[in-house]
Amino acid sequence: MRKIITLIIFLSVYSGFAQTEEIDSLSIQLAYENQDSLKVDTSLKLIKSLYELNDYDKAIKYIILSEKLSTDLNYHKGIAEVAYYKALIYAQKNDYINAVSGYEKSKALFRQLNDALGVAKVNNSIGLLEIKRGNYAKGLQYSLSAIEELEKRNFTYELKLSYSNLAKAYYNINAFDKAIEYYLKALEIQEQLNDTVGINESNNYLAELYSIKKEHRKAIEYYEKVLTSVGTDNDSIRGSVFPKLGGEYLKFNDYEQATKYLIQGYNINVRSKDKSSLLTVLNNLGDLNLQQRRLILAEKQLLEAGAIAKDLNNKNELLRHYKLMKALDSTKRRFDRAFIWQREYFKLKNELSKNSINVDLSSSETTKLELDPNFDKEVLIPNDTKTDTTNSITVTENQQKFDRLKLIFYALLAALAIVSTFLIMIYLKRNSSIKYTQELEEKNIKIQLQNEAFQEQTKHLENVNNVKDKLFSIVSHDLKDSLSSINGFIDLLKDGSLSREEFDNLIPELSENANSASLLLFNLLNWSKSQMHSLEPKPSLFDVQEVFEDKVKLIEQRMENKGITLVDRSLRDFAYADRSMFEIVIQNLLANALKFSNSGDTITISNHISNGSCIISIADTGVGISRQNIEKLFKSNTFTTMGTNNEKGTGLGLSICKELIELNNGKIWVESTQNVGSTFYVQLPKSKPSA
Repeated sequence: MRKIITLIIFLSVYSGFAQTEEIDSLSIQLAYENQDSLKVDTSLKLIKSLYELNDYDKAIKYIILSEKLSTDLNYHKGIAEVAYYKALIYAQKNDYINAVSGYEKSKALFRQLNDALGVAKVNNSIGLLEIKRGNYAKGLQYSLSAIEELEKRNFTYELKLSYSNLAKAYYNINAFDKAIEYYLKALEIQEQLNDTVGINESNNYLAELYSIKKEHRKAIEYYEKVLTSVGTDNDSIRGSVFPKLGGEYLKFNDYEQATKYLIQGYNINVRSKDKSSLLTVLNNLGDLNLQQRRLILAEKQLLEAGAIAKDLNNKNELLRHYKLMKALDSTKRRFDRAFIWQREYFKLKNELSKNSINVDLSSSETTKLELDPNFDKEVLIPNDTKTDTTNSITVTENQQKFDRLKLIFYALLAALAIVSTFLIMIYLKRNSSIKYTQELEEKNIKIQLQNEAFQEQTKHLENVNNVKDKLFSIVSHDLKDSLSSINGFIDLLKDGSLSREEFDNLIPELSENANSASLLLFNLLNWSKSQMHSLEPKPSLFDVQEVFEDKVKLIEQRMENKGITLVDRSLRDFAYADRSMFEIVIQNLLANALKFSNSGDTITISNHISNGSCIISIADTGVGISRQNIEKLFKSNTFTTMGTNNEKGTGLGLSICKELIELNNGKIWVESTQNVGSTFYVQLPKSKPSA
């Protein structure tokens, strides 16, 4: 390591010494130069050497002298070159206005001199300046217009800068294919010039671009080139590359390689305290451990990543953190927390999408630029093709040209008149055809609307008939069974056929039948009203905790008889809806939870306070619902199964719940696993929704 540092210092000193010798030589040559125009040329070489050494103050002194001498001599080439170098120095000092003014002045002079290379150099410099300032579309216009001339002259140094900056500009406007194209061109020249820093930068950007395009094998290839180039001594670059390389191997489920690079990246970044790279490695480690079901370790790493992402305001990594946390909590069956992560994920994703609109517009502008390669170009006539023939054009030749042009003009005018006449005739005929076609289409639309109205009326009559059939079916079977059982019990009491002990034993069954008949009539009434479209919500602001308390009292005795425990985690929170409709929904959901729970099971009621809405959940540890049956819930067709104590139902309860909640601008859904339990969620607004 010490030898390498010594070698670098030696090369730097030697390079500086060599450049100093060149400046001294040019200074001596300038002192002994006799011819004024040659003095300007020598001075320009001296200015260029000082500029490359970043000695701008000394370069400005020679620029002032050269500018005065060039102006006195009316030496346009010298004035143009001096203006160009002065603009370059202004650009280095971040004086944008003077830099642009100088560039435009030098470009105008180069155009007068028909110096295509000079114009190309100036356009390239303007392009680099605009790209550096973030004006990517404008910078691309200038740089693209200069590329052709620079390539023709094989100016490798200028091309290297131009290719790299074009690639960065395309990268920043999300034109990834073009960015890859120019990074590959830049890399080729950087390898020719043995520019190690440039090579590493291009390889790193290429790896990132291929990763964005999901070409992960190529991304791995270029990341490994960076690592090979820097060796084992540059912890800064290795700390940045290891987390990304580990993430690429993770895409192929190559856990061994992913673990290897991610652990190395973690150790380096903890040691160097590089939070940005540490954030990437923690997200990737969390993903790796989540995939391998090491959930405790994954959660610890992801929580640490989330804290760093918020601290650095790194929204892309924060978005990934939300997605991974949602997957983690879903895996751990913490669905309420998973729901919160999912909400945060979509909220941030929408924010990032809005911010990318301007970038997309820039990208579309860039596409147009590539179709216009003649941007900012003028036709330049090389000096060696100029002759005195221009001066020999006679007045007669000019007159002949004028006459020919005049004749062509009148011919074109006549042709235009004829074509216009034909176009007007075609237009009139076309309008007539269009009008006739529109009339036919209108008639067809009327017939189609009439047919649709007949179909709608037929469908409505069928629905009414179905409602009637369902009502008779339910009343004749389920309600009849419950009432018959109660009547039989009353008859036994009247006859005195029951002993006291038999009476006590039959009371729970009688209570169950009465409750069943009551709930059945309750649901039938509300369902029939909803089918006849007579339900109108009357929303108001009310406390959901109060509703829970009222409805739990109704089923306390039945829960005690069945041996089921109630856990009340409800909080004081408000919803904006029709309270009576909400009470119907809660009563149905509690009855369902009780119906499908066994002795020893638990029913948990809770609500989750949120800014925009009120979310209620009723969970049970009962028999659960199969995936096939979940799809049948909330449908207009009746669907029911027997309870754990053979309790019956109409299959209308959840259908009614869905209609009532949607009438109040809310949502209802279920999450369930068979033999584990079910959780029903209800979401309602907290205030009157805007129109």
